[in-house]
Amino acid sequence: MSWLSTRTYYEHINRLVQSRAGFPASAPLLIESLDNASLSRLSSAAEWQRAAKVLEGSAKRLEKAGATALLIGANSMHKVYDSVAAAVTVPVIHIAECVAARMAADGVKKAALLGTRNVMLESFYRQKLIQRDIELLPPEMGFVETLDRIIYDELLQGKASRQAERELKTILTNLEQDGAQAVVLGCTELEMVVDVDANVLPIYDCTRIHAEAAVDWIMGEG
Repeated sequence: MSWLSTRTYYEHINRLVQSRAGFPASAPLLIESLDNASLSRLSSAAEWQRAAKVLEGSAKRLEKAGATALLIGANSMHKVYDSVAAAVTVPVIHIAECVAARMAADGVKKAALLGTRNVMLESFYRQKLIQRDIELLPPEMGFVETLDRIIYDELLQGKASRQAERELKTILTNLEQDGAQAVVLGCTELEMVVDVDANVLPIYDCTRIHAEAAVDWIMGEG
């Protein structure tokens, strides 16, 4: 929901379209950027119901404006995916389904999921991976607390400290020692402090994978 992840999606999608279609091609996009202040750190059922209504309204406006498929550019907001998908007639491309399909195709059998507290602890995201016969390591509360702090206190404010990078490296090393074959970055901002292409474990960056699915749709390959 942050403008930082919106910018990242926009850049990934346009770079991919141009790499496939050549210069000067760019992606035909409709973007509705929502106020993150009202959608951050939700906890109660009432707060999530309100968030669902906000996203449903946004989805309807985008469909009316001519969108032929939709992305929810935030992992945590997939908690209300079913409500959003039911509010429109066009497909809503699910970020976790895209990640799970990629991991299954690569033969990953055991992985770890990193993200905000609700992504790591609740079932709405994890279940999509488990349905592909991918075993997920149980969330370790120490990692959950660290990641939640880094994401909300730093990354959502555009900060990427060296300390956060070191903490993520430590977490990834521990996950490898615990038997993970790969790690899912289940937060669109985590790539700010994780070197996706050079790490101790294969990193499945949800933002890149989701953007690739969007480009497949745009290019008629989805």
